Amino acid sequence: MAKYLVHASYSPAGIKGLQKDKASGRHTAVRQLVESVGGKLECMYYALGEDDVVIIADMPDNVAASTLSLTVSAGGLVRTRTTALLTIEETDKALAATAKYRGPGS
Repeated sequence: MAKYLVHASYSPAGIKGLQKDKASGRHTAVRQLVESVGGKLECMYYALGEDDVVIIADMPDNVAASTLSLTVSAGGLVRTRTTALLTIEETDKALAATAKYRGPGS
């Protein structure tokens, strides 16, 4: 499975829901959501700053990650931003690979 980093920000209505559910309640809901698309929640942290929540999860593929993101965002209470994470080994393979590219104006 691939790892994904999910940044989430609550809308004002989402914050009210968080106050009602508490952080532990949202953690349970997020874990169940991730598992429902065949994934596994690695960690979930609340954060200060632009993001309210940061999640790392293992997902079967990009479709599962997109399903999670679209499902949450469609509710209108949380906005998500998802980043696929690469292992050191995957990055080394990418660095060793070659591709033909011509830069703009070159």
